[in-house]
Amino acid sequence: MKETLTTVYFYIPQQVTLLDLSGVVEVFQEAIGLGFNYQLQYISSQSAVVCSSGLELAALTHFSKTHPKENDIVVISGSSAHQIDLNAEDASFFEWLEQVNKNKTTICSICSGAFILAKAGLLDHKKCTTHWKLVDKLKKDFPLAQTQNNTLFTQSGTIYTSAGIITGIDLALHIIEQRHDKETAATIAKELVVYKRRHGNDEQESVYLQNRNHRDEKIHIIQDWIISNLDKTSTIDFLAELVHIGPRNLTRIFKKQTGITIAEYRTKLRIEKAKSLLTNSDYKIEHIAHLCGYKTSKQLRVVLESHLDTLPSAIKNKWS
Repeated sequence: MKETLTTVYFYIPQQVTLLDLSGVVEVFQEAIGLGFNYQLQYISSQSAVVCSSGLELAALTHFSKTHPKENDIVVISGSSAHQIDLNAEDASFFEWLEQVNKNKTTICSICSGAFILAKAGLLDHKKCTTHWKLVDKLKKDFPLAQTQNNTLFTQSGTIYTSAGIITGIDLALHIIEQRHDKETAATIAKELVVYKRRHGNDEQESVYLQNRNHRDEKIHIIQDWIISNLDKTSTIDFLAELVHIGPRNLTRIFKKQTGITIAEYRTKLRIEKAKSLLTNSDYKIEHIAHLCGYKTSKQLRVVLESHLDTLPSAIKNKWS
């Protein structure tokens, strides 16, 4: 039996951020390439839209000429974070959006697209998110929305919101996994050369970028070495030799520049790598433990349980 055709409608506002749009488009384009029955349609309030980068997108279909059904998906792309003008949107678009929601169509916002959903009343009393720079504004402008801090994406029924930019890809892969299976999502992620599948409750700022808001080149060298060698053990003496300073001095400077100790930093990275491998790979637990620098899977589990409030179900299942 042939799979039901799903139309993915991409609503494009003026000053759209190109990556908010193109990232999600590529995920569904890859799904089409794998044989899944999707078609893509680009809609707007105007026939042509200028992106925030100056590129013009033309020959767009007016939203009023479309009638999304329950199986379809509507994606509201974000616009420039500094140019959120809800008054620029056609008033009839919000009425159309409300009707689409009544049809139980899946509706997704990318980045500042959440403001459009909020104005249409679709985020009232629902968990949602947006780019970290806009979270406070969304909370202030739409207090009925349950805006989440430092979250990649959310789902509340058929309403999805994401932090934007690359997180639009994370959200699209999540929807692919829900509608098809984990293997399909992983295949598409691999084709797009996505380093790792991220989940909705992951932090917006990558753990690999945290604790690096300093200008000490020697500490950056140490951090880079640790990231690339999480499977290895290393003494303070060894790390100090890498940057030609004394062990005690390295310990002091590292804490001063990053706010945490070298041991805490390494553990933080190992936990992130373990979570990714346990969730997204088929490796045996013992092998994952070794890749993360632990001698046994029991040692790894003790570390995870001591640092995470709860183990994600996908990780728990690995030990069951």
